[in-house]
Amino acid sequence: MLLFSFISLTSCRNDDDPADNDFFAGTYNGSISYNDGSTTISKDNGSVFVTKIASGTKYNFRFSDGIPDLNGVEFKKEGDHILVSVGSTATSYIRIDSNDLKILYVADGKTWTANGKR
Repeated sequence: MLLFSFISLTSCRNDDDPADNDFFAGTYNGSISYNDGSTTISKDNGSVFVTKIASGTKYNFRFSDGIPDLNGVEFKKEGDHILVSVGSTATSYIRIDSNDLKILYVADGKTWTANGKR
């Protein structure tokens, strides 16, 4: 089972759909930022490694450049191929599909952003 999981995670193509796969892992490249009130990090050429965790509805987001990770974010499917974070509002959301990742996530006085492509 572990070998199957590893193969599934490492074999995701760029056209794999995070909304329809049991296992998903993909890297989105683009602008990223983080602010917690005392620390600000902003990179135009950063990356976010996205993985779908065992629950099937939760995802982890590992940012480059020393930005803290977002883990266990729950999603719901919107339309055929788009995932949107549960509890999204106009000022706080994560939207992901096979090509694009958009993040404006605010929690506990911290703000993460990303605008990336795969």
